[in-house]
Amino acid sequence: MVKVSILYPTSPGSHFDANYYLKVHMPMCVRLLGNTLKAASAEIGLSGATAEHPAPFAAIASFTCDSVHAFSEAFLPHAEQLQGDIPNYTDIAPVIQISELNELAISRT
Repeated sequence: MVKVSILYPTSPGSHFDANYYLKVHMPMCVRLLGNTLKAASAEIGLSGATAEHPAPFAAIASFTCDSVHAFSEAFLPHAEQLQGDIPNYTDIAPVIQISELNELAISRT
């Protein structure tokens, strides 16, 4: 399994419309990527390590898929539409990371 993370780093003066992102953009992503997705999530930054520190990221989206190939096959036909929607909610250039997903067992002793 892989996790595709799309991170929007905050910077002074940047804009991020969380309402649009959560109600329009992310549902569009889930709809267009379809059955390829095993899981999807959207995080909106609240703060840094303490409440006094700003969040390092305005938002982080995560898409879990079986493989990089599976994600690419689902994303590429819709890339123009999805990337073209970015100016509707932010002026932040997203950073993309693809990671191998490893689940950890949690022991409750």
